[in-house]
Amino acid sequence: RHLVAGNWKMNGSRSMAAQLIGELKAGGGAVSADLLVCPPFPYLIHASEFLMGSNIALGAQDCAPKESGAHTGDVAAAMLKDCGCSHVILGHSERRADHGETSAEVAAKAKSAQAAGLCAVVCVGETEAQRDAGDTLKIVESQIVNSIPAGSTAANLVVAYEPVWAIGTGRTATTGDVEAVHGHI
Repeated sequence: RHLVAGNWKMNGSRSMAAQLIGELKAGGGAVSADLLVCPPFPYLIHASEFLMGSNIALGAQDCAPKESGAHTGDVAAAMLKDCGCSHVILGHSERRADHGETSAEVAAKAKSAQAAGLCAVVCVGETEAQRDAGDTLKIVESQIVNSIPAGSTAANLVVAYEPVWAIGTGRTATTGDVEAVHGHI
């Protein structure tokens, strides 16, 4: 089945979560795909409550590679599971660019997520410069090889291709662009 995930990024409010999830619950049955919402950390508990009785999954936008400890500001995968999450987005292009996350760090987070019983949604994709240089498949392959921990299966991993060059630029990946990358993956 296809997975349609909504990453709210750093947007939203409790009331927005209630409204959006209410609308998804009302119309979600018409979609022939699994649905996943990924609100910011402060709204996970609220979203979990709003999602009760639905088939819509809850995901977080990141997790720490550590199980627990003195890591102020980090959130352990087990904490996300305890909040009702089934998925966690890892390696998003904004985390890789804005926070300097490496594929090795993404792999450590994915391993932690999987150990906690979460499905790791590992994002891969190329920038505009990488695409224009003809390096799309090489970049995506490197990110996959280095971001996915050993022991990953279809039950605990989703690979999400996001052409970074198309995010907020007004440019859109063609079906052929996506099919070529999906075929390579």
